[in-house]
Formats: sequence, C-alpha cells, structure tokens
Amino acid sequence: MTTAQRRTQPSGIVVGSMVAITFGAVFVLVNSAGLPGAWPLVIRAAGLVVAVMLLVGLVLVVRQAPPAAFAPAPGYLNRRYWLILALEAVALFGGLAVINNVLHRTAVSVAWVALVVGVHFFGLAWIWRMPLYHWLGAAMTLLGLAGFLVYALGGTAATVGLVAGVGSGVALYAAVGAALRDALRGRDPVAT
Repeated sequence: MTTAQRRTQPSGIVVGSMVAITFGAVFVLVNSAGLPGAWPLVIRAAGLVVAVMLLVGLVLVVRQAPPAAFAPAPGYLNRRYWLILALEAVALFGGLAVINNVLHRTAVSVAWVALVVGVHFFGLAWIWRMPLYHWLGAAMTLLGLAGFLVYALGGTAATVGLVAGVGSGVALYAAVGAALRDALRGRDPVAT
C-alpha cells in the first residue's frame, strides 16, 4: 500500500485507534485502583477525559476523509497478523498462569501484560510497516520491565500498577494522539 493510499483509507486508523483507546482506558481505570487517597479518582477522571478527547479527534479524522476512503483494513486479514496475535495470547495467558498460580506473584501480572503487549507491537510494526508501533512497543516493553524492577526493589502492587499499567495506558493514548495529529495535518499517520 502506498503512502497516498494509506492517507485516503482511514479504516485502519479507525480500528487501531478504537482498540488502543479502549485498552488504554482499561489500563488506566483498572491499574489506578490500588493507589492511596483520591489518586484513583483523579487518574481515572483524567484518563476518561483523554479517551473522550481522542474519540473526538478520531471523529474529526473520519469526517475529513472522503466517503470512498473507507475500504476494509486489509492488515487484519493477514496471516502474519493472526500469528502474532496467537503468539501474544499464548505468551500472555501462559505467563499469567505461571506468575499467578505457580509463583504467586499477582502484583507483577500487569507488568507481564505490558511486556507481552509491548513486544507484540514490534511484530505489528514489521508486518504493517508502521514505525509508530516500534515506539509504542518500546515504551510498553520498558514500562513492563520497569514494573518488574519496581517490584524487585520492594514496590507495592499499586506502584507496579501505576508504572506498568497506567503508564501503558498513557503510552497507548500517546500513540493514538500522534496518529490522529498526523492524520488531521494530512501526513501519513503510520510513518511517525
């Protein structure tokens, strides 16, 4: 697919943005729960405001695209995509089973999720030729590793959740924001 075709086919950015906004919100809402005081409420409110702002940006991208631009996103029909998703699911659920049921370290579950999801973005970046996903993959992988490090240094489950979980939500939001910014400016959002 050429750069010009990508600019005129926002279906991929719509699907990808919706998935990232949804999972970003889940990361933020779920992983801020264990924080003390009013912090969970503040972080959740901020996370929801950002999600709504990103949805508004997505609507603007959809409105500026010509109606004929909404062809199905071909990347989701690719066998390599489904292979990456299958490997991600095996690593995710297999690792969580070991972490939770064998090692009994539930505090680092979110760090594992961030790490696996981060690594899967490298595969998606490769098959879809999306440099933005390399950045997102690196950020989430590092946040997952940081969550493990926080725990190893004596950090609480709430701190691990803040670093690896809320941090991953912020990374997902930032990736959507960057893609939408580029789309609204008429630049190829996947080349970022």
